[in-house]
Amino acid sequence: MAKNKKKPSFIDDGRTIADMNVEGMPWYSGEKSKTENKRENDFTDLTFKEKRAMMRGILGAALLIAALFLLVFFLFILFCSYVWLK
Repeated sequence: MAKNKKKPSFIDDGRTIADMNVEGMPWYSGEKSKTENKRENDFTDLTFKEKRAMMRGILGAALLIAALFLLVFFLFILFCSYVWLK
């Protein structure tokens, strides 16, 4: 009979064998310069009125889209009741 030898358990030491961060892939995150990092933080410099106006615009756009969906649904129900299922 052959002896059953157990494999030693794998211990991750954190080394990278092959870097999978390849340019052109969706998950690629290249080196960012300090100006790009600054540009991301410019959003937080808004005043209260600017934030309120932005949120009001976002809410208005969302309500407009919701109203459009409700209108299409209502027209579909009218079409079904008067034309299709008559």
